[in-house]
Amino acid sequence: MKMKVILAGHNIDQEIIREFREQHPERQDLTPETVAAAYARISRYPKPVTELRAIARGEVEKARASNRNIVFEMGHSSIAEHAVFNLDVLAVSRLLVEEIERFRLASYTEKSQRYVLFQDDFVIPPEVREADLEKTFVSTVRRQNDFYHRLYEKLRPWVFDRNPELAADPKNRGLLEGWAKEDARYCLPLGTETQLGMTVNARNVELMIRRLAASPLAEAREYSRRLYEATHAVAPSLVRYTEPTPYDLETTAALRAETAGILGHFPAGASDSSAGQAGTDLVRLVDVTPEADEKVLAAILHSASDLPFADCREAAARMNRQERESLVKMALRRMKAYDAAPREFEQAVLTFELVISATCFAQVKRHRMAGITVQGYDPGLGITVPPAVAEIGMEGEFRELCARTEETWEQIRRRAPAAAAYILTNAHRRRVLMRVSARELYHLARVRADGHAQWDIRETAVRMVALGRKAMPLTLLLAAGKDGFDALYAQVFDDNG
Repeated sequence: MKMKVILAGHNIDQEIIREFREQHPERQDLTPETVAAAYARISRYPKPVTELRAIARGEVEKARASNRNIVFEMGHSSIAEHAVFNLDVLAVSRLLVEEIERFRLASYTEKSQRYVLFQDDFVIPPEVREADLEKTFVSTVRRQNDFYHRLYEKLRPWVFDRNPELAADPKNRGLLEGWAKEDARYCLPLGTETQLGMTVNARNVELMIRRLAASPLAEAREYSRRLYEATHAVAPSLVRYTEPTPYDLETTAALRAETAGILGHFPAGASDSSAGQAGTDLVRLVDVTPEADEKVLAAILHSASDLPFADCREAAARMNRQERESLVKMALRRMKAYDAAPREFEQAVLTFELVISATCFAQVKRHRMAGITVQGYDPGLGITVPPAVAEIGMEGEFRELCARTEETWEQIRRRAPAAAAYILTNAHRRRVLMRVSARELYHLARVRADGHAQWDIRETAVRMVALGRKAMPLTLLLAAGKDGFDALYAQVFDDNG
């Protein structure tokens, strides 16, 4: 048989599916379960997969029974990954979006506060209503939104005046207005209403439903219920176990209690590194692969030879400086700004502790190949004030707004602690532990250290790359933003390179 690649299906808008179902009510095969069932049978049936799909479409109930048996009885959960959903998620808070996007094996596109001028829509958490703090919450949000619009109205002409060459071309109007919006948004609350589009397979839908059903946030639990309602009827054989387990429900609280007992014996501020992070030292490299360059060199030798890794590691250790540099340059010589770093670079790992604004975190969390864990938002870590806000003379008002916001935060924290973060602004900070391979740091540098990146994440990324390069100078030889790649390449590969 000659090679064949056959399109088995693709995304179709739900409205088209609904119209088709109304015209053909007898059709029962409008479900991704049939594809999952057919693919599940590939490993055990000799028939071509095209025939297996035809059989599954003609026997939907048998296909569902097969899925239940294979996925849940036999434990082959990957079969559920062949069923994919596209979901519109509307009228959710920015805070909930952070919880949704913790699930890395899904695709998200979110309404951007960089490009859209937000109005005064926001989510009022049920916990706030139950604590009889709705009036205080709404009053604070109204104040934040009012300042947001005033800030934008002053930032917009300032941006145009500062960039006369760009402003001269009407095509750049959206770009310049976007720069004003992205700085004005720092005063918006995490309770701001937004929307997103999500593409996710059935296996991860089930996980998302179960985990968010255990969330302390009422909004997250409601999202879990609505996600179940939107997907279960379409693929009942694949979305089944959606109730939170004791592991989901109890682990976080148990760890907090245990941690409080352990750290209760540890004096506050005992670590020399703890105090400065509310100030200027906001990016720290806290752990790195020992002898990282040597390990990457050994990985390159391993891939390009037939020797065991131990022998490659010994060879790398014996290489002189010139040999090491030559091998790394050979691995990178043909690289362009759009190319990923070699996979061997994943053998070197860096762990950063970041103290970043909610605005910056919204971008950091998009790097889902990284290992990211977080603490809650903490007003004690200070706020990030956009330089442009200071330059237009509104930093004082900005800080006053944040101070009054923190008074409301404290009221909510005392009576409804799970919901307190809703009132904090995009300027407020949290601690983030971010573990990346050198290969992922290359990617982060390309898109975030680039001159076109938003300034907050760009400053963070530039600092991460600088710290990483000290630890593994050879491995990160070409780590740079897209706009700086060609110049760095020319510097590394000069006439003698």
